[in-house]
Amino acid sequence: MKQVATKNAPAAIGPYSQGIIVNNLFFSSGQIPLTPEGVLVEGSIEEQTRQVFRNLQAVLQEAGASLETVVKATVFLKDMNDFSVVNDIYAEFFGDHKPARSCVEVARLPKDAKIEIEVVALVKS
Repeated sequence: MKQVATKNAPAAIGPYSQGIIVNNLFFSSGQIPLTPEGVLVEGSIEEQTRQVFRNLQAVLQEAGASLETVVKATVFLKDMNDFSVVNDIYAEFFGDHKPARSCVEVARLPKDAKIEIEVVALVKS
């Protein structure tokens, strides 16, 4: 196992890592809309979703993976009414690549974020 850490995404806010590589798989921790400096993006669901994807791209890159190698994504939403907006932004970032996905509404997220996403990806050889 190898821990993944990058300064281009927010540091873990607890006793965990930004992600772990096991064999050729990268497992990200959930990313919420924090800037790399740890400041919550308090804007719209669009702004928060885009920040989450920037964070995911940073940890994926550090792991030797990318959005194109994601095999599974899990999306946690504070309000399922935001699903269509998030889905459109999700489609922008993933393009023609369509990894498996789950999306659930949750009562509350860390720092009262509106969205959190975690991914599993293949690490490029």
